[in-house]
Amino acid sequence: MKTFLTCFLFIFSFLFVETAILTNIVVFPIIPDLLLLFTVYVAIHRGSLIGETNGFFSGLFLDILSASPLGLNALLRTIIGFIAGLFFLTLNTNGFLVPVFLGVSATLVKALLQQIASFFFPNIVYTYDFLNINIWLECLVNGLLAPLLFFVFSKFRTLAEDPAEAINKSAKRF
Repeated sequence: MKTFLTCFLFIFSFLFVETAILTNIVVFPIIPDLLLLFTVYVAIHRGSLIGETNGFFSGLFLDILSASPLGLNALLRTIIGFIAGLFFLTLNTNGFLVPVFLGVSATLVKALLQQIASFFFPNIVYTYDFLNINIWLECLVNGLLAPLLFFVFSKFRTLAEDPAEAINKSAKRF
């Protein structure tokens, strides 16, 4: 229950920051995707189920507050939460390079999934142009923010699963 409440607190905080504050700063051509980074962190540390759930709800709330088609971000972030959850307790996110790699990878996967969605809904879905600098700027910003955010997230015990507890839980299943 604590994990659930902590996740919703972060989701609503980042949702407010992204939609109310960062979108109104005209200096930046891109907006860092804080919700995406949070979904990746939670999925890696708590597993696919919580990553998918977090991705779905953060995407759904983002869809409600943005001009994107209802369900698009929910679908994309659910898929990303599942993929990141496949690496449950296998990656060490305490350093610098792994979070940077995860931030850049998640951004590229999001852009690729939007390309696929635009194939089915060509006039509705906004796509990234891989030859434009904006996608690469977003990758850079998300990659550089990931180590800082992952460090902050690691301070919340309800977000990061203790590896010993995870091993004990899986051992009890058998």
